[in-house]
Amino acid sequence: MKLPLLDTKAASQGETVLPSQFKEAYRPDLIKRAIQALQSLLRQPYGADPRAGMRHSAEVSRRRRKYRGSYGQGISRVPRKILSRRGTRFNWTGAQSPGTVGGRRAHPPKVEKKWEKKMNNKEQRKAMRSALSASIDPKLLKERHLLPKQFPFAFTKDIEQVDKTKDLKNTLESVGLKEELQRVNTKTVRAGKGTMRGRKYKKKTGPLLVVSQDCAVKKITSLEGIDVVDVHTLTAHDLAPGNMPRLTIYSQNALKAMEEEKMFL
Repeated sequence: MKLPLLDTKAASQGETVLPSQFKEAYRPDLIKRAIQALQSLLRQPYGADPRAGMRHSAEVSRRRRKYRGSYGQGISRVPRKILSRRGTRFNWTGAQSPGTVGGRRAHPPKVEKKWEKKMNNKEQRKAMRSALSASIDPKLLKERHLLPKQFPFAFTKDIEQVDKTKDLKNTLESVGLKEELQRVNTKTVRAGKGTMRGRKYKKKTGPLLVVSQDCAVKKITSLEGIDVVDVHTLTAHDLAPGNMPRLTIYSQNALKAMEEEKMFL
């Protein structure tokens, strides 16, 4: 498959051949597993203190002749701590067991639990190839984005030298992404408790630009919803956040590096 090449002024500069990585069939199940494996690495382990709820001098005794025992008192077999006493009569309350106030949890989260989800290397590479092919498929992308008429296409290597936000915005608008940028910048009010946690508005996902190296355009981060990623650090989460294919535009050098270095094969 060939893609038309456009420069920063939307002028045609010929065509480029797509690498074999873009011939993979669309597998949303594999993409979802790859994204979940990546997200699991970001999860911070947490757990309860092993002695939480067990710091009481509480006990329960069913011995017949022990004066501090509960034998013959007609009370349940619950560990109790003594608040006060008068002779052999006690003012006590339940403690330590899960059914008591301030007691331990029956099954608390363990800090030693492993949250990491693993995925076979072959499946992971296949998921990446599937996400690559989906990132240029108009039928899959139209559910999420407002596509330009000439999509899919690729940029020439000149796109990597753009160093100003205004120039990048003008370039994207010139290739037909003006409506898409307006959609991304439209604020949507979030419902629920998120409004009380500094997340009043929802952030929409816009186009992704894939370049071949750490270049000037990669430093532009002020365009809402627009991300620029190095092809060497590209992940399934970049190509399909939320398990939905994302409109992706590749630079000519990124496609060349992908083919020469045989990435994801």
